[in-house]
This record gives sequence, structure tokens and C-alpha cells, in this order.
Amino acid sequence: MTKSSRWADLRPRILSAVVMLGIGLFAIWAGGVVFNLTIAVVCGGILWELSGMMWPGQSARALKLGVAGGAALLVASLVPTVLVLPILLLPVALGALSAGAQAQKFSIFALWAMCAAFGFVWLRNAQGVALLLWLISVVVATDVLGYFAGKVFGGPKFWPRISPKKTWSGTAAGWLAAAFVGALFASPLGFGAGLIGLSVVLAMASQAGDIAESALKRQMGVKDSSDMIPGHGGLFDRFDGMLGAAALFLVIVTLWGI
Repeated sequence: MTKSSRWADLRPRILSAVVMLGIGLFAIWAGGVVFNLTIAVVCGGILWELSGMMWPGQSARALKLGVAGGAALLVASLVPTVLVLPILLLPVALGALSAGAQAQKFSIFALWAMCAAFGFVWLRNAQGVALLLWLISVVVATDVLGYFAGKVFGGPKFWPRISPKKTWSGTAAGWLAAAFVGALFASPLGFGAGLIGLSVVLAMASQAGDIAESALKRQMGVKDSSDMIPGHGGLFDRFDGMLGAAALFLVIVTLWGI
């Protein structure tokens, strides 16, 4: 691979990332309905892409499930806690009505996306900005440093059959980046050194989310979940790591609190 081809996707990736960062920071700052709606749009888009991979050519089904996912997340952000899970399950159940293995795959990934997206809504609305910025920073640092370390250092592949571009150097660099973010946030958040270890664990969850989506795309025979975001592919491609980290953090909070 030549040097120019190795970095061919860097320019569109940076430009798209700047736009997404601006939208994301505005939504986080605004909070409330603006933030909930932003996450609902992303979540609905992910279910739309997921449906498109599961059932190619069935655009009406994909649109229906995408709209159902976004609407369910918005409603779940407004109702009492006891009603949240049943509402999040509605678009999952809607997709599961289809017969066959595709419905099972859709249900698993859709449930993951719905719960992780709600985790972001809960984190912003119930815990405020600081904890949410820490979680996002962990995932972004893991992804960015992992990307550049993998490009620069290369080396043995992490899991070539599933994700042929990922290297051990990039994976380990992501863990180091997450630890650094944890150290930066430990004192301001009042969590102490334990936040460093938790940050690394969430970095691993982020990478696991990336690998899970890569495995799904390989099974479905597609390169990207969609071509919505230049340099990144689709929403699912861009936010799979966020979904992995958010889902694990929601489980940790549910089991042990914060």
C-alpha cells in the first residue's frame, strides 16, 4: 500500500468529523428536547441502515423500522422508568415479526442500539454534561489514536477474518488513549484513579462494538452500513463504538450505580 492510498480517506473523514462534532456539541449544550431528538434521529437512522442490510431492496420496511426506532426512543425519554424497556422493545418486536434468521439478527442489534441510545439520553438528562463528555471522549480518543497508530505502526492484525484493517498496535493505542482520558477526568468528576480502569474497559467495549458491526457487515456482504457520511460510511459505522461503550456503561450503572 502506498503512502497516498494509506491516507486517502483522511480528508473526508476529518471534514465529516468536524461537522458531526459541531452538531453533537450543540446538542449536548442544548440538552432537553434538542439532545433527545438528535439521539432519536441517529438511533432511527441506525435501525434504518440495519434493516437495509437485513432486507436489501425493502426500503419501505427499512423506513418503517427506522421511524419506529426514533419515535420509541423519544417516547422512552419522556415516560416513567418502569415503561422505558417495554417502549424500547417495540421497534425490536416489529422487526422480529419477520420470519427467519435475519429477524433474529435484527432483534439482537436493534435491542443493542435502542438501549445504548437511551443510555446517552439518560446520561445527559439525569447526570449532566460532564459524565457524558467523559464517555464520548473515551470513545473518540480510542478511535482516533487507534486509527492513527494502526496506520503509522501497522503490524499484526487484531482479527483479520472479521476486521482486516484493525491491528494490535491500533487496539493497544486505543487503550492507552482511554486511560489518558480517564486520568484527565478522574479528579473533576470525583471518581479517583478507578476512572482510569473503567475508561479502559469502556474502550474495549467500544472496540467490541466496532468488531460486532464489522462481523455483521461481513455476514451481510456489505462494506458499509450506508454511504450517508463521507469517509465514514453510515451512522452505524460511525457510532458502533459509542453504542458498545454506552451499552456497557448502562449495564454497569444498572447493576452497581455510579
